[in-house]
Amino acid sequence: MVTLEDIRNELQKKLQIDQLLRSVEVHADTLDEALADAAVQLQTRVAYLEYEIIERGSDGFLGIAKKPWVINAYETAAIVMAREKKKKKLADAAAAEDGSVDVIPDKDAEFFVHYFDGFIVLKIIPPVGNGANVTVNQVVSSINTGESYEFKEADIKKVVDRGDTEGLYERIGTFIQNPVNDAIISVDVSMDEMTCTIIATAPMREGGEIQAEYIERQLQRRNVTVGIDREKIDAFVDKPVYGIPYVVAEGIKPVDGRDAYIQYNFETDRSKIRIKESASGQVDFKELNLIQNVVEGQPLAQKMLAERGKAGKTLFGKYLEAKNGKDIPIPLGKNVRLDTDGRTVLATCNGQVLLSGSKINVEPVMEVDSVSIKTGNITFLGTVIVKGNVDDGFNVKASGNIEVYGTVGNSQIEADGDIIVSLGIMGRDEGTIKCGRSLWAKFIQNANVFADENVIVADGIINSNVTCNKRIILQGKRAAIIGGHLFATEEINAKTIGSSGAGSETVLEVGFDPKKKQRLDELQARQSVIVHELEEISLNLSTLENQKQMRKSLPQDKEEALATLYKQKSDFMDESEVIATEIQEIQNYLRELKVIGKISASGTVHPGVKLFIRDIKEDIRIEIRSVTFYLENGFIRQGKYEPVSDDIKRTPDGYN
Repeated sequence: MVTLEDIRNELQKKLQIDQLLRSVEVHADTLDEALADAAVQLQTRVAYLEYEIIERGSDGFLGIAKKPWVINAYETAAIVMAREKKKKKLADAAAAEDGSVDVIPDKDAEFFVHYFDGFIVLKIIPPVGNGANVTVNQVVSSINTGESYEFKEADIKKVVDRGDTEGLYERIGTFIQNPVNDAIISVDVSMDEMTCTIIATAPMREGGEIQAEYIERQLQRRNVTVGIDREKIDAFVDKPVYGIPYVVAEGIKPVDGRDAYIQYNFETDRSKIRIKESASGQVDFKELNLIQNVVEGQPLAQKMLAERGKAGKTLFGKYLEAKNGKDIPIPLGKNVRLDTDGRTVLATCNGQVLLSGSKINVEPVMEVDSVSIKTGNITFLGTVIVKGNVDDGFNVKASGNIEVYGTVGNSQIEADGDIIVSLGIMGRDEGTIKCGRSLWAKFIQNANVFADENVIVADGIINSNVTCNKRIILQGKRAAIIGGHLFATEEINAKTIGSSGAGSETVLEVGFDPKKKQRLDELQARQSVIVHELEEISLNLSTLENQKQMRKSLPQDKEEALATLYKQKSDFMDESEVIATEIQEIQNYLRELKVIGKISASGTVHPGVKLFIRDIKEDIRIEIRSVTFYLENGFIRQGKYEPVSDDIKRTPDGYN
């Protein structure tokens, strides 16, 4: 049920909105022109306006007796509410940002006494906070005295007691006005018709002061119809300024539209790309962050559309044209495309985003002269080509291939594709190479290599640990394996294996999954540690249990130690059981592998070499030439040398 209070509240809200509405009276030849004029003056769009027709226009007959349209245009209530809501939101955000709460300062009430058209008038602005109210004595003391001025304190008291005249002047007395002594004003309009000022001359005794309506009439006489600032006029009436130009109206300046521009989602100024700092603030000069990687489908930039200019108006209603913003083309380069909105630039592949010749490009291949202190470490979503060397201590990671024309030192090289090292790898016992496909190199020395497919080497593998899921092939004139530990699932093939002198131990293993075998070795090593730990725990438990049986009880610290030992024994036994299960699963998997594996040497296999095919071991005690080792009936057999089959890819893609 709607109550009277509900209706009263609703009307109060409507009144508040009406008071916030901005309106303007417009004269124009057509209704559309009138609405466009109103939109300019109110700085809004025609769609956000409502209007009332004061006088309907007419084209007349052949231009004779033509009448302009006169409308009163005002903003819609929805726009007013949205604007007020936005103001409140911004104010709340500002207050929250500085953590402060607005404190309204106390302010005393103000009053103004003036003399208009033979009447003494009073305007009161109420106090703020705990400010003081206006008193009758204050008002009385400010009124001119003399025979020409008459007033009653009772009339003044009625107005003062209300405390607020709501912005209006109310009569509190009379005076005999002498028009000759009235204040006068002169109106001046600037040459560009954009600024209107008044200069007022103060009234003499018994002269009338200037009212707001009088100022507006003078502006109308000068045909000033746009940009009249009624707040400034009211302020002048309250506190007149005599002898000094006072601005009462200003034209609406045209605003040129903003040109279209490209908003980039990556750094276009490479000088702003900073080197990486650690948590302690130390600078890592190897991490220069020069590469900006992007992935397929990633937004790289967006075109911000040009804006239309906002027309202006002079004080006399003359339109001032504004320039519309200029459009620009979207700088599409290689490996990029436009999204469905026609403005957003997307990458069509993984790679490095660059701004080259004002065009946005995504390069799937990155070329550098070398990897050193100048470039820092490289991480790239694509293929990396190094025309020189990879210096010691620097790393290269790529989602594509990595090709190095020179050498690789003590570095970490990792690629999801192939790795090609034209000269060789000198790992100095710490360098690591990992590739998701195959590795090609002139030689490998003192390095750790992991490949998901093949390892193809021209000259030799020396004192290195090499693991691959398919084949290790050495195919050059000096194709030697000297020292190190090599794993391959299918085959190891070289010219020479081992060395005639007392060199490092050479161990070759085939016929199993290297990763599973490595995991098996880790599990078996951990199982040995657990067995040893359980023996120690069992011995300590036995000692404490015997003491408890003899003494019936143990001191508190030994009881706690006993409980800890029980807990440790239980944890180790649970872990041992899990490890034993995984070991059994891996062993079953390795036994079921269809690939048996073989090891071949076209030249010489020297004594001291250790061979493993599956889990069968063979120690080479004498020099053997042109041989292939294979597994048969649980024993390693020797047969005639079998060259590498033609299905092996001897060169990487793109090479002859």
